[in-house]
Amino acid sequence: MSIPSVLAAADAPVRTGPGARLAAAAPFLLILGLALAVPLAGNDYWTLIATRAAIYWILVSGLNLVVGFAGQLAIGYVALLLVGAYTTSVLAAGTVLPALPAFAALACAGIVGALVGVVVGLPALRLRTFYFAMTTLGFATIVTQIALAWQDVTGGGIGITGPEMPSPFDSRLGFYGLCLAGAVLCTWMTLNVAGSRWGRALVAIRDAEVAAEAVGIAKPRLLVAVFLFAGGVAAVAGGLFASLQTYITPDAFTFDLSLLFFIAVLIGGRGSVLGPLIGTILLTLLPEVAAPLAAWSTFLYAFLLLVIVLVLPGGIADLLDRGKHRPLPLERSIAPRAAALQDLAARTTAREPITLTGVRLSFGAVRAIDGLDLTLRPGGVHGLIGPNGSGKTTTLNVISGYYRPQEGRVSLGTRSLLAEAREARALLRIARTFQTPRIVGDATVIENVMLGGSVEGRATLAEALLALPRHREDERALRASARLALRAVGLDGLDEVRAGRLQHSELRFLEIARALMLRPAFLLLDEPAAGLSAQEIQRLGGLIRAVADAGIGVLLVEHHADLIFAICDEVTVLNLGRVLAAGTPSEIRSHREVVSAYLGG
Repeated sequence: MSIPSVLAAADAPVRTGPGARLAAAAPFLLILGLALAVPLAGNDYWTLIATRAAIYWILVSGLNLVVGFAGQLAIGYVALLLVGAYTTSVLAAGTVLPALPAFAALACAGIVGALVGVVVGLPALRLRTFYFAMTTLGFATIVTQIALAWQDVTGGGIGITGPEMPSPFDSRLGFYGLCLAGAVLCTWMTLNVAGSRWGRALVAIRDAEVAAEAVGIAKPRLLVAVFLFAGGVAAVAGGLFASLQTYITPDAFTFDLSLLFFIAVLIGGRGSVLGPLIGTILLTLLPEVAAPLAAWSTFLYAFLLLVIVLVLPGGIADLLDRGKHRPLPLERSIAPRAAALQDLAARTTAREPITLTGVRLSFGAVRAIDGLDLTLRPGGVHGLIGPNGSGKTTTLNVISGYYRPQEGRVSLGTRSLLAEAREARALLRIARTFQTPRIVGDATVIENVMLGGSVEGRATLAEALLALPRHREDERALRASARLALRAVGLDGLDEVRAGRLQHSELRFLEIARALMLRPAFLLLDEPAAGLSAQEIQRLGGLIRAVADAGIGVLLVEHHADLIFAICDEVTVLNLGRVLAAGTPSEIRSHREVVSAYLGG
């Protein structure tokens, strides 16, 4: 099949400018301006409340990455505040070791908190949702009991004196400046992460974990890094909290406080920094503004949470999203471009085939794959067809590492794929799409595509936090490649549109763009034509054929027989997990058993 003429269309120019960045920074600058104006009121009490809000935000900024971005229900993070407060106070008081200066004790607390944060977070690698939430609450109870029982060090129920900050931070105004500077730093760092491949990866494991693994995102390593940061800043917040309180006891670290931190993230909105920041400020001010209701604080927090869940699931961030209701062009067409595809695939150097030999996989008594032999060659399109339940998607899942067969070999050249973790397929340049598009609906189109290039990034989380040069280079390169991938599949012009607003057909091509970001040697497509119009199927066929002509091996699972016979070099027909026939499209068309069992006639 020849490539449709639409593939030769010229690339559209991309316009960028500082206006969007300035608009995004404006709310943060406004909040900072108001925070700087608080001492001008001449009321020490409100300065104290503002100091407490800054300390709380230091903790919530890290917790937001865990809860709001990664989607982990960490309810008991008050435990990290307690660990930081007691570590700083004990080291500054010299009850165990020689007394340390307050800032040195604070730094040590950050290190201890980072390590404890990983310990608290490790169950998240296996437990999900409420089970993980219960482990964090259990840990908070354990830490509180240790603080009560270890009287020689912590003072038990009597408590211990908080650290005294050196001049000029020993005054109320100086200490407020210190805490506000810490809050600004944490805001800047979390904004850097949110706009990096690390932030996109966190959102992906929250909303599309299977797709995240397919593009090479290793969830354990990612979560450990984030728990390190979140634990560290939470413990530093604890040290500042101890200094603010001047004297701490375990009673200061209540369940209400833990709820405040957690609900601040939820009412702020998932995947946002500004929303949780506003949520933290509001929840800190609420008991002061509604002082008669202070005894009802737990009830108020629960009521707020209920209102958010029922009325505004997206939280404050959803209210502030001005682009959510921006109208999209009604007449949109998907027009792939050959030139962009050739540029994107220029580094493809596949030489060895993927080979399946004698693969057998059973689910209980059901034999999903029964002795499958299959060879996927670079630069060709291999069609995989058969009735529903014949094992087509299961075959893709075996190659992708989501299923492990009981028998047989799956290899890339001489390298066994069965010995590799599923996320390692991306490093081997094996990309895929899914039967149902797996996208991050709250992210923009270009952010979804940039996910596909996660393995290309070189900057560490620390470099992303501090916006160091290698991080900035990563982002520039990933964004340029993503725009190229969008032009290749014909979705340019929709870069900044929220992906959840796209039509079904556009989501199909969006997944292909994300897979092409990997610059794959092999591309596994699972029913990409499902739900497409006849014209869109024709353009999809041209795109797939162009992908193969660029040197990429394509394994196409599809029910549209006309598409299979038009673009495939080889076709394998499965029935009940077994190969019914294999050969060229013309041979399959005339195969008597295939016609009888699948094609009809």
